[in-house]
Amino acid sequence: MNIDWLLDFVFFYPLVMAWVWMIGGTWYFFRWERAKHGDMDHPPTIKDAPPCSIIIPCFDEGIDIRDTVHYAHATEYPDFEIVAVNDGSSDETGRILDALTEEYPRLRVVHLATNQGKAIAQRTGALAAKHEFLIGIDGDALLHPKAVAWMMAHLNSGPRVGAVTGNPRILNRSTLLGKLQVGEFSATIGLIKRAQRVYGRIFTVSGVIAGYRRTALDRVGYWSHDMITEDIDISWRLQLDYWDIRYEPNALCYIYMPETLGGLWRQRLRWAQGGVETILRHAPGLFHWDKRRLWAVAAEYTVSILWAYAMATVLVIYLLGLIFELPPSWDGPSIIPQWAGVILGITALLQFVVSLLIDRYYEPNRRFFRNYFWVIWYPLAFWLLSMATTVVALPKAILKRSGKRARWVSPDRGLRPPEE
Repeated sequence: MNIDWLLDFVFFYPLVMAWVWMIGGTWYFFRWERAKHGDMDHPPTIKDAPPCSIIIPCFDEGIDIRDTVHYAHATEYPDFEIVAVNDGSSDETGRILDALTEEYPRLRVVHLATNQGKAIAQRTGALAAKHEFLIGIDGDALLHPKAVAWMMAHLNSGPRVGAVTGNPRILNRSTLLGKLQVGEFSATIGLIKRAQRVYGRIFTVSGVIAGYRRTALDRVGYWSHDMITEDIDISWRLQLDYWDIRYEPNALCYIYMPETLGGLWRQRLRWAQGGVETILRHAPGLFHWDKRRLWAVAAEYTVSILWAYAMATVLVIYLLGLIFELPPSWDGPSIIPQWAGVILGITALLQFVVSLLIDRYYEPNRRFFRNYFWVIWYPLAFWLLSMATTVVALPKAILKRSGKRARWVSPDRGLRPPEE
């Protein structure tokens, strides 16, 4: 048995996708982004700007909720309200939110007696909101003052725009994992969203910052309570119902990310499982010509699952070869083709150059080369992490009990300095 075809797939799939993302991201930049690049403080003027509601679902956010509400209240938009939903928190989140209503007049608070999960908390906030347009953020996210205006420019631009996703930026950069994720969010996540927007559909909005049209949510039934990543699921259901989803890189939102291996593993496993669950649930609805614009993102994700298992197989064969004598076609240097690895590494660095050149205006002090130094470690760290989480996520998603409600899990939000 010859495994050269498997090796070719393992090494050339990420090579091809890197070029797809670079070309798509560059096309998006020149087509939609270039004219407003680096001008975050001047969003488009919205005639007769409609009001909107900022929805903040909260669960055990006592450490961060004050800052989240403060930044949301500082939004520079003519007419908005803030609806915070305390989803049965076990810490002081509810008490803090009640106290904040005295300080911030735009804030209203809804308390759920018991923890229902983020999807239910978001739906509660949406139903309690007064307005047609909803901006959802996480309970530890810090909105840029102009972010809502940038998102509303899309939502107000036409009746088919059902959602718009913003541009999360990482705050905590004190460790190698934090610095790597700065590069990841620009070189991979941001670039992928730009490329996906070019070829028709976006795989998912960013759950940490996304805007919605209430009419669209009504049509699809709001967020699913049994999906581990409700943001991926709602993105697919909106697009299957023919709503358009936009990406707005100027809509900034600052977030904390995991800075421990355990926290990073749990987060990425959740993301991977959520993607698989979404594909499994909605794949049958794709086999129609009028759903063709979703075929590219569905194929991209499906092939990435196959790649993860192929990569795992190659690694297993390689490790077995260190212990046992394998057939000649399986053994030795053929497992890791050196020239292909060099080409892949050079392509990865070129991808980082392209993405960081586009993304540098959204970084504080435009620290381009400082971030570029750290992202050279990205392929080793995150390709292996992506492979491992996908391999574990597929059986978890398949074996998951149908209808089981997805509950909150407190994430690792990085290493913080001790409070004085």
